[in-house]
Amino acid sequence: MKRYGKIKDRGEIKWTAMMLPEHIAQLRDWQAEDDKVERPELTEWDLVALQEELELAFKRKFQARIQTWRDGRIIPHRGIVEEIDIHKQVIILADPFGDVRIDVKDIISVQCI
Repeated sequence: MKRYGKIKDRGEIKWTAMMLPEHIAQLRDWQAEDDKVERPELTEWDLVALQEELELAFKRKFQARIQTWRDGRIIPHRGIVEEIDIHKQVIILADPFGDVRIDVKDIISVQCI
């Protein structure tokens, strides 16, 4: 008696064919909403540590790993801090693909490499 392996995709294929495009769009929206991350709460101590690490990376021209939070996502950046503009509240980060403007209010983590 020979046993055949269970087809794992069969159920998924079966149900996908029965879905309406509106259902698929709602499922995608639901998945995107589910993947969102809440903004980390930074204390005053955390903000001071971020500022010191950012100034160190700027003055010594170290590579920096900067994480920002925007619209429920954490975005990693990596490069050399070229400029800190206090008046506009932005930093200019030079990475291999060009310069990146990062708003200071979006930064949640800075680490010198």
